[in-house]
Amino acid sequence: MLCFAGGLYASWHGYGGRGFAATLTAFSFYFGVMLLFAARGVPEFLSALFGARSACALGAAALLAYLIYAIGTNTFALARAGVVIAIIVIPLVLAALAKRQPPGAWQDYLTLAGIWVTVKFSPSHWLWPYPGERLAYVFTVLLCLSVALAAFVLIRKIPGIGYNIGWGRRWGFYVIASFVVFGAIAIPLGEAVHFIRFAPQWPTWPSLPFLFVAILFFTAWPEEFLFRGLLQNILSRSTKSDHAGWWTASVLFGFSHITNMGFPNWRYVILASIAGIFYGWTWRKSNSIFASAIVHALVDTTWHFFFRAV
Repeated sequence: MLCFAGGLYASWHGYGGRGFAATLTAFSFYFGVMLLFAARGVPEFLSALFGARSACALGAAALLAYLIYAIGTNTFALARAGVVIAIIVIPLVLAALAKRQPPGAWQDYLTLAGIWVTVKFSPSHWLWPYPGERLAYVFTVLLCLSVALAAFVLIRKIPGIGYNIGWGRRWGFYVIASFVVFGAIAIPLGEAVHFIRFAPQWPTWPSLPFLFVAILFFTAWPEEFLFRGLLQNILSRSTKSDHAGWWTASVLFGFSHITNMGFPNWRYVILASIAGIFYGWTWRKSNSIFASAIVHALVDTTWHFFFRAV
């Protein structure tokens, strides 16, 4: 439904033809993988169907989706294809090398770091130039998420990730409590350190639901998968301490924002670290990245609508 609505919106803006069809096809595949793995029993079904080759099959399908995009939009280049192959293959090889080791092997941390660097610093606009580089970041996020699913869910089979969409008992309390308490801390602190100022965008309120959905799926969900479902989870298991994993992942989450809006942005690091504590708490209590992603999306949407960075 989201892909269909996006297609209609793009058509309304004048996009069409082979390039548009190829882009929509690739986006539908990557987004479909993101949602499909959140359905109960899908990883187990794929493992039973393809066995040890399930991750290779997903990686090959991700590459095929890119080739459809590149050829369909007349942007294919061997250099671009080579970079995409490296983005897909290297994490799968590292995961295969650590297959029989418990969570926390050096390959796990190297893969997580590589995925984060790819999303943060890769030449995404060069890899995804059509249409006008508008979807470059989204496509990079979705590609890396597919690779992470293949590496950590299909090969490593890391337990307790919580990669599912649903609603459990007391989740409403966890989500609301995290959002409200974090807001009570972050808003006064953010204004005190001159990081944000109150500047609501009342004329744009009709777009608020669409903004929330976009943030949920293309920012909050992938980041919660990476930092809570994987990093906090793996740290907690390797250190045998939930609190050590929780606090360490929160601080690393904060430091991942140090280049946002100027380097080094220590105010962003501090506030993001505090946010990470609340997201991590929600993930721990709900055992699902969906709940922590909702809190994350609520925070980001509130910031974009009611506040402006100073």
